[in-house]
Amino acid sequence: MLGLSHGLRYHLCTAATDMRKGFDGLSGIVTNTPGKDPASGDVFIFINKPRSQVKLLYWDGDGFALYHKRLESGRYAASRHPDPSRPPRREELMMLLEGLSHAGMKRVKRYEKR
Repeated sequence: MLGLSHGLRYHLCTAATDMRKGFDGLSGIVTNTPGKDPASGDVFIFINKPRSQVKLLYWDGDGFALYHKRLESGRYAASRHPDPSRPPRREELMMLLEGLSHAGMKRVKRYEKR
């Protein structure tokens, strides 16, 4: 089961992804990204060109899990992360999946363990 917790790291693929790709195709995209390992336990986020579908790829220890959501109408708010120098946070992913835009929002400073 795919649980989106604070302990996971999230990586957004900035290029539009062909949603016909499955486990092997998506893990191939991750493998071809320098410094990324699809079996690392991180969650990899893929969005198609019209921004109507999203896939999450996750290695849960003994195999890949894939979450796929297709919107019946509308689009996902953004296909690119606002700050590509850092991975998206869990909260930003949840907002994306729920159809909320984080453009123009400010995050209140809080303690963050690194």
